[in-house]
Amino acid sequence: MVVEVGYARAWDPEARTPWRPITAGEARERDAAGLPYVAVYRTAGREAPLEVRLVSWRDHYVGLWVYDDQGRRTFDLDLRLLDDPQRLFHRYSTAWNYPGPETAEFDPKCPRVVLDLFPDGRGRRSEEPRGYSTSAGLRDDERWMDRPAFGEWPLLSARMHGLTEPPVFEAAVVSEGDGGEAPATCWRPPRPAQPGRIGELFRPGVRVTDGYHPEQTVVEPHRVGTLSVPSGLLAVSGPDNCDEEPAITVPVPPGKYVLDEARVRYTYHCEWRNAEVTTTDPTAVRLLVSETPAASWEMALGADDDLRIFIEGQIAGFDTDGATGCFADAGAFGTLLSLFERGLIKGEPDLDGYEDLADGSMFMQRTWDTATGGELMAFATTGDGTYPVWLGRSEDGELVGVVVLVEGMPEILPERVGATVDA
Repeated sequence: MVVEVGYARAWDPEARTPWRPITAGEARERDAAGLPYVAVYRTAGREAPLEVRLVSWRDHYVGLWVYDDQGRRTFDLDLRLLDDPQRLFHRYSTAWNYPGPETAEFDPKCPRVVLDLFPDGRGRRSEEPRGYSTSAGLRDDERWMDRPAFGEWPLLSARMHGLTEPPVFEAAVVSEGDGGEAPATCWRPPRPAQPGRIGELFRPGVRVTDGYHPEQTVVEPHRVGTLSVPSGLLAVSGPDNCDEEPAITVPVPPGKYVLDEARVRYTYHCEWRNAEVTTTDPTAVRLLVSETPAASWEMALGADDDLRIFIEGQIAGFDTDGATGCFADAGAFGTLLSLFERGLIKGEPDLDGYEDLADGSMFMQRTWDTATGGELMAFATTGDGTYPVWLGRSEDGELVGVVVLVEGMPEILPERVGATVDA
């Protein structure tokens, strides 16, 4: 079988067409420079491609999308280039088994198998929508593949398409493409979770929505107190789900820092009162390092987190099984955590170094180490799970704040024309 190979700057999965076709020579140059490009494999008489290979070495990523005769994606493979430049790691894959030609692409009821693998040997195989999961149990040669040189990639989907003979590759004819901007629907390399406009949650007058209430208005942040971090290393963790070591640590100058809480106010109809009720809810907690506004936000990483293997939208952060997080002095974390457990879990009476807080905020407990002066402040989240820790930085790159969203990032609504800020 003759297979035509074409290259392009990008691939539009909605239109199933390449964007900005390029020659093999241009693709080779982009490959060597680590820049994104795609390779499209087609055969005569078939409208949909056999497969599309998506490459961005600077992002340590190679993707493979396999298509059926109906133009539906049947296999999505995520390969990563890690420490060995000659091998690629099978990080993640999804294989769809469409029951019939009329089944829509990515139908949530369609049976599919998901592999989620890690270089240390861990991995999970999930069957959806059954929700059945087991350990992946793959051999080393099933997790890794040799990295082919440019121009020497095989047709990886040959077996899926029932091809028994090695294909003969021919270069596609390159036509003049659109020189404008890439459509928003074009493929881009996977990115970890993005922060959103977190700073707006601390700016009074900003309008937001959480998806349940059409409009909420940010009010003045509620200042809860201070946290002493004499060691110069801030810990952010789930005090109910850690083994003496905090999940996230952030260097800060030794000192005391303001803790505050972002809040929104809104009105809703209360059925049991049969009346309109105005209330205020928290959206985030923050340790304020500086009054300088944050110009950018980045996700804090734990000691074992490796951005090279993050899939689309993946988060890092702290885990909690009790809907609780904390800011603390990492230098005294073990002592502070022990006091938290003795006071909250064991309920020791008159415990020196522990107090319950009752100021109506998300902050619930405080502990302190008399030997070092380090403190811990525990706050409530809105549920169990993993919570990212966002670091706000100034234009100069200096840390100005550490934020945890207690229930995801609300959507920021457009400002009203002529509106004034109401604190």
